[in-house]
Amino acid sequence: MEISVIKIGNSKGIRLSKTLIDRYNIKDTVDLIMDNGQIIIKPISKPRKGWEKEFEKMAKNGDDNLLFDDVI
Repeated sequence: MEISVIKIGNSKGIRLSKTLIDRYNIKDTVDLIMDNGQIIIKPISKPRKGWEKEFEKMAKNGDDNLLFDDVI
């Protein structure tokens, strides 16, 4: 796929289409890898982002009980 490099302030950048953003689940940040003369853009996946705060809220509300009895 060929895309144009555009001027963004004093820098230059590329614009990704909505189709690519949706297809590869690209959010706010990406991982940029430079390898053997190539630039690879990978989406960063943080599936557990925000869990720590949610667990703290559950503990404060007393809602952090086991759903199943411990059988071991």
